Formats: sequence, structure tokens, C-alpha cells
Amino acid sequence: MSTALLLVLAIVLLLLAYFTYGRLVSRWLGVDPSRRTPAHELRDGIDYVPARRSVLLGHHFASIAGAAPIIGPVTAIAYGWGPVFLWIVVGGIFLGAVHDLSSLVASIRHRGRSIGEVVEAHLGYAGRVLFLIFSWTALILVIAAFAIVVARTFQEVPEAATASLFFIVLALAFGGAIYGLKAPFVPSTVVGVLLLFGGIWLGHVLPLRLPVDAWLWILFAYVFAASVLPVHLLLQPRDYLNSFLLYAVLLLGVLGVCVANPEIQAPAFTSLRTEDLGWLFPMLFVTVACGAISGFHSLVSSGTTAKQLDREADAQFVGYGAMLVESLLAVLALVAVAWLPAGEYAAFMAKGTSNPVAAFSSGLGRLLGELGLPAAGAKSFVALAVSAFALTSLDTATRLARFAFQEFFAPRRRAAEEGAPAPRLPLLAQNRYLATLISVAVAASLAYSGSLGQLWPVFGSANQLLAALALLAVSVWLAHRARRNFFVVAPMLVMFAVTLSSLGLLAWQNLLGQGQNVVLGVTAVLLLGVALVLAALAFSALFGQRKALSIAAREQPSR
Repeated sequence: MSTALLLVLAIVLLLLAYFTYGRLVSRWLGVDPSRRTPAHELRDGIDYVPARRSVLLGHHFASIAGAAPIIGPVTAIAYGWGPVFLWIVVGGIFLGAVHDLSSLVASIRHRGRSIGEVVEAHLGYAGRVLFLIFSWTALILVIAAFAIVVARTFQEVPEAATASLFFIVLALAFGGAIYGLKAPFVPSTVVGVLLLFGGIWLGHVLPLRLPVDAWLWILFAYVFAASVLPVHLLLQPRDYLNSFLLYAVLLLGVLGVCVANPEIQAPAFTSLRTEDLGWLFPMLFVTVACGAISGFHSLVSSGTTAKQLDREADAQFVGYGAMLVESLLAVLALVAVAWLPAGEYAAFMAKGTSNPVAAFSSGLGRLLGELGLPAAGAKSFVALAVSAFALTSLDTATRLARFAFQEFFAPRRRAAEEGAPAPRLPLLAQNRYLATLISVAVAASLAYSGSLGQLWPVFGSANQLLAALALLAVSVWLAHRARRNFFVVAPMLVMFAVTLSSLGLLAWQNLLGQGQNVVLGVTAVLLLGVALVLAALAFSALFGQRKALSIAAREQPSR
């Protein structure tokens, strides 16, 4: 099959979905352009800062993308390109984009707080505590893992290290110019993007070589600063400018595929089970998360993005639109390796030395060569873009961990509404420096301990469980507002089926099967327990709501 045909088909389907299903979902969620958003009502110059929708799209897209929408599809092609393509497109349209948009809207209707606040409002305080503990733990894993990935990338590709440090300085200058000096936005963006690509040249001229441990110290210091500084000075402008790197990769990649148009070499389908990944269900739906649906996105939507949304009318553009762009990136990653000869792909993915990013960079770099670009330079450019986005996910995850930590120690929602008492531990709830320091210290200890490799295999299931829990919270919220919620309930049930199955398999394999790993098995059992408790609370709330509505309908006098 033609690679260009497959890519164009994905583009058409995703565009059609944005202008049809995306608008329907926005209407069902009750998006109201006339309502003031938390970015205006609670504006504090630190976290709550209204942003242009183009800037917010760049921040949101850069935060949710990272390297995951590349790694997942490249790895899962072991099942064949057919199941992966279908899951990316169908999952992105009907699950992932709905999940991201509904999480964003639910958050702005709860003062820009996390999904944990939505859980407390509709499932009770115990549900909030469980959700925030689970979210914070998952984010700590993300911070530790991405710090290791970026540090190793910087050691192996010192040109990317120099360019990334330059991007940070450029972001500070851009944020200061736009918000401090009130510089005109469009000319500043043009200059910023030109300097951004100039940073790539600077990296090749002055590569910075340091060991992994040194890079880890630098990265943890950077993410601490990114978490506590006002969002419009570093995090938002860095993500916005970096998004142009990925836009360039997408645009050049689509052009390269359409011009070269090689035939797909990978089989459309291989088998229901592979030696490395396991059964197609549920492991395909856990392996390919970003690009189809990812629970991490709900933390971004209800974390940094909800606090910067200028108008509710921008929610579809940012929430639904960014997810579909990520789905396109995932399809591009699939196509970029699907045309490689089987032996070459197998060499990239050999057990013990698996490198999906290198496979993607090599495949796409050679396709870009058809546009007249040097293949070696194009490969380096793609690798740099991927590493830059891993860093954006890292700094956003740190800020989100700080939010989750502070919310955990904040007063109960009902008590706060009645008398606004002080938090239980005010220093932990209100001091962003201390909350960030604790989060970064725990992540750093995990990164340096070497135990991350034991826990990371369960993170894919935990991430998708987070998506199921976010959809569950939104379902209950919509039910309490007497709004239709079938478009959220259906994805929720799918994700619960996926995650409970995958966690059950992990628990069985690591506690009772061969190659036992007690740490993984116990972690899987604990996650299963959290999921079942929250699901029980949710279904109880849904049943109670329907029962109350039924009683009210019976008691209403007939006309």
C-alpha cells in the first residue's frame, strides 16, 4: 500500500472529525463563549494568565506530545500497521480528543483546578485523595523517566543539548518581550522562530559535552525553575516556540512522504500475540497511548491549560484540535518506519538495544532527503525536535506535580465554600517552592536509585487508567448537571476494560507466572484497587443521581 495514501487518508479523517464531531462534543459539554474563564476570574500573574489561543495551542501541544506519540506506534507496528493505524485514528477522534476536551471544560467549570477537584465535587473527599495520590505518583514517574531520557540524549547528541539550553534563554527573552515590554506579537514570533532555528545551527557549532549525571543535576534545577516561575515567562513561551519545531517536522514529513511515496513494507497484520509485547488486547491499547488517548493529557488540560484559557470558545481549538494534531504525528511516525525493510526495522528494535526514536529519525530523515535536504542533517533535525519535546513534557509534568501536591493539602471543597478555612498544612498547600522541591527531590531520588526500570513497565497501564478515571469523573459531572454523557461514558468503559485487563495480566505474570517481579505485581494490584474503589464511588454517584431524578419526576404533579 502507498504510504502517501495512508497519510492523506488520516489527514482527511482528522480534519473532518474536528469540524463535525468536535463541534458536537463542544455543544454537548455546554461550551459557552460568554462565560468568564478562571484565567480572568483568578488571574494572579503566576499560574492563572490568559493566553492567545495560538500560544496556548503551542504550549498544550508541546506538553502532551513529547516523544510518546512516536515511540508507541513505532513499537506497536510489531502487530502490523493496520491495527495501529485504526487505533490511532479511531481512538484519537472518539476517545483521546473527547478525553482532552472534556477534561479541559470540566476543569474551567471548577475554577481551573485539576480533575481531582471534579472528583471531590461529585464523588467525595475520599475519591479526591485517591485520585491526587495516584496522579502525583504517576507524574513523579514521568519526571524521573523523562529526565533520564533527556540526559542520555544530551550525552549522545551534544548538539541537541546546546540547542535546548539556547531555547530556554530564548523563551525567557520572548516572554519578557511580549508580556513585559508589550512587544508586537506577530513580529516577535517571527524573530523568535528564526532564532529558534538558528539555535539548531549553534548546536552544531558549539556542542556541549557533559556526563549523564551532570545533565540530570542541570535538568532537575531547570524543572524546579520552570515550575515556580510565572507561567508566561518561561513555560508558556518555551512550549509555544518549540511547537514550531514539531510543526516543521509534521509539514516537512507530510511533504516528504507525498513526494517520495514509498510502498509500505511492513505487513498489515502479523498476529494476535507477539513475544515482546504480548496479546494485541489489551497491550496495543496500552503501548500506543499518546496519539490515541493518554491519561497524562487530562492532567495537562486540567492543570496548566485550564488556567490560561482566554475564552471558552477556544476550548475546542486547543483541547480537541491539539489531540488530533498529535494523532497525525503518530500516523507520521507509523508511516516513517512502515516503509523500512524488515531487517532494518528489526535492527533498530532488537531486544536490549531498542531505539524507536532512532528508527523514526532514520526513516523520516531519508524521506526528507527527497525534498532536497541532506539526509544526515534531516535525521539530526528530527532527533533534535523529538528531544526538545521530551524536555517540554518534563517541565510541564513538574508543574503539574506541584499542583497535585498543593491540592492534596488544600482544604476540603465543601468546607472551603462554607467558611474558607486555612489549609490543613498551609506551608505545603500554599508554598509553591516547597511543593516543587519535594516533588523534584522524590523524582531525582528515583532517577538516581536505578529502581525506575522495575516500575516503568506498569506505567503504561497506569497512564491509561488515569484516562479512564478522568473520563469517569467527567461522566459523573455531566450526569449531575443533567446533560447527556454517552460520548464520555463509552470511551470510559473501553479504557476501564483495557486497563483492568492489562493490570490483571501484569499482576498475574509477576506474582504467579514465570519471571516473577514482586514490585511490579504489588504495584499492579494496588492500582487495580484504586481503580475499583473509584469506579464503585462513581457508579454509586451515577445511580444515586438517576434515582433522585426518577423520584423527582414521579413526585412532580401531573398537568
